[in-house]
Amino acid sequence: MLTVYTDAHRLHAGRAELYNGTITPCFEKPERADMVLARVRDSALGEVRAPKDHGLAPVLAVHDEGYVRFWETAWQRWSEGGRDWDALPKMWQVRRLRATIPDHVEGQLCYYSMDAGTPLTAGTWQAITGAANVAVTAADHLLSGAKSAFALTRPPGHHAARDYCGGYCYFNNAAIAAERLRAGGAHRVALLDVDYHHGNGTQDIFYQRDDVLFLSIHGDPRTEYPFFLGHADETGEGAGLGYNANFPLAAGSSVDAWFAALDAACKRIEAYGADALVISLGVDTYEGDPISRFSLAHDDFLRIGQRLARLGLPTQFCFEGGYAVEPIGVNAVNVLQGFELG
Repeated sequence: MLTVYTDAHRLHAGRAELYNGTITPCFEKPERADMVLARVRDSALGEVRAPKDHGLAPVLAVHDEGYVRFWETAWQRWSEGGRDWDALPKMWQVRRLRATIPDHVEGQLCYYSMDAGTPLTAGTWQAITGAANVAVTAADHLLSGAKSAFALTRPPGHHAARDYCGGYCYFNNAAIAAERLRAGGAHRVALLDVDYHHGNGTQDIFYQRDDVLFLSIHGDPRTEYPFFLGHADETGEGAGLGYNANFPLAAGSSVDAWFAALDAACKRIEAYGADALVISLGVDTYEGDPISRFSLAHDDFLRIGQRLARLGLPTQFCFEGGYAVEPIGVNAVNVLQGFELG
């Protein structure tokens, strides 16, 4: 399996986030991708290739232009006057506040953010455009006739909506890949999110469309981040009605319950008649993850890959969450090896 990867991810290294009521070092850090890359190489999974530069067109195909342009200049404007520290929003545009975009970069960060866990850093722009290029290059590999590809994308993307960031996510890499596949001739794309946290951003982007079926297996938003999307009754809107499927599971659910949800999601994909499949590959369902509450073990990730392979679809994996850093490479590559084994 081809892996697409860029060192540009290391340019984004947030210093702190707001978690559990305190300012704490970021759980999402460069070592995550480094550990996965090391495992890819140690396991001889296949070629590791640098991405091509595709410009901003694939990003603008799924994200609001004002939102994209904000990130393009945000650090330059934030650092004017000598600020060399990361930026986090100090408030949010919530109910009954005017939905106007401020002129000042600090206000714009507040407008375009949904949480205080997604810092603006000196290298954020280079990293997020690099990740988008990784996603598009992997999608093009599928369009050339390949069976599979792994986009080792960092920062992750599935919490990034059309016009806001959150959950460590800035540009939605999996959505960018799905849109690239659509534009390249895959008439129906399925996008399955197996991260512990609901892919609210991906749902937002495709909620009114019937050419991308979005499915997510995740911790129940009644108790788990991102709280305000991911319920089972969210099934799409307009042309997209019936093309959004959420499988929320109570925190602490058994491994058997998780795989029952995976099987149900796979049956929905089969019924949809997808031409291609994108996987938002979060491995924070692992039993040792510090910010999640499922209990999958190493071998369970092999089972995930094997079940996905049975769908028989050209499949792109986009790396998402997973915050137990030491075993993250084993868990991510186990999914990929399980897929290769079939």
